[in-house]
Amino acid sequence: MSPKEKPVPPAVLQALADLYQVVDTLRSPGGCPWDIKQSVESLAPHLVEESHELADAVARQDTAGTCEELGDLLMGVMMVARVAEEDRGFGLPEVADGIRRKLIRRHPHVYGQVEVEGSGEVLQNWEAIKKQEKQDKGEGEGTLSGVPSSLPALLRAFRVGEKASNAGFDWPDLQGPSAKVEEEWQEFQQAVASGDENRAREELGDLLFAVVNVARKMKIEPELALRGTIERFSARFAYLERNLGKALAEASLEEMDVLWEEAKTQAPGA
Repeated sequence: MSPKEKPVPPAVLQALADLYQVVDTLRSPGGCPWDIKQSVESLAPHLVEESHELADAVARQDTAGTCEELGDLLMGVMMVARVAEEDRGFGLPEVADGIRRKLIRRHPHVYGQVEVEGSGEVLQNWEAIKKQEKQDKGEGEGTLSGVPSSLPALLRAFRVGEKASNAGFDWPDLQGPSAKVEEEWQEFQQAVASGDENRAREELGDLLFAVVNVARKMKIEPELALRGTIERFSARFAYLERNLGKALAEASLEEMDVLWEEAKTQAPGA
């Protein structure tokens, strides 16, 4: 055993074994009719949903909720692996061993002789190793080919900028992307003034991408930042509706503005 490794706590092994047993029982004859009829394809969307619910709990800083949603996601992974045992030729042992070997391969500074200075070099090495792996398998060789096109646009923009940065395509500091935001904002305003809807759409996209790059340079997850803003807006809007005393359409902007300012200090989560 490597001196950097330590035994897995028995409680961890037991908890995983117990969960696997439950999943296996649900899937086995005499188990749950719903679970028995599921396939890898039918379960995949549930993993996406559980991932979003986990992200919601993290954004709310809900510790108990985060723990619960992680459990749901772990169960989903185990269930997909259990189903795959029957028709895909692999199961949980292959899944776990595959990611174990991948992690060791992509951390040569831990399991090999490579020396790094900081997390920046770690990410650069990671991308280089990942690119070589794809080349060895005959897959796409582009730096950005590993970013799923199905990701939400905000998260995809962040990952694309991150991968480009790890490949060496980036500004040296925050000044560059900040100036880019100003530049794109001006171009968006010009496009709006011109009345060209297609150009305005393109410039708005450029502006959003530039803002994401600012977030990336500041090490802020834009997805979580925006989720937080949405939650605060929703809490304030709900406060406004509860306390307005009339329909929104009947209220003046001044009345709504007063309640909106109150909501910033009175509404939970606002």
